Amino acid sequence: MHMEAAALERLCQVVRVRGFRISEMSMSSGSEHLDIALRLEGSRPIAMLQAQLEKLHTVAEVVVQSPSSVRSALG
Repeated sequence: MHMEAAALERLCQVVRVRGFRISEMSMSSGSEHLDIALRLEGSRPIAMLQAQLEKLHTVAEVVVQSPSSVRSALG
């Protein structure tokens, strides 16, 4: 995500409005961007949220990982 005032707030709002809850969030900042990792809970299709996040002008890329791939990457 490109650094911009209120960009993180917009991201959280889109997640909430689309029916998801952030259960875990980590963020690191580079010189001109933010790297954000979210763990979400919700019953709606994640592809719907991904499409909405990609429409935000501050979002550079959205990568979705399934819970099984996250577990195998960590363990």
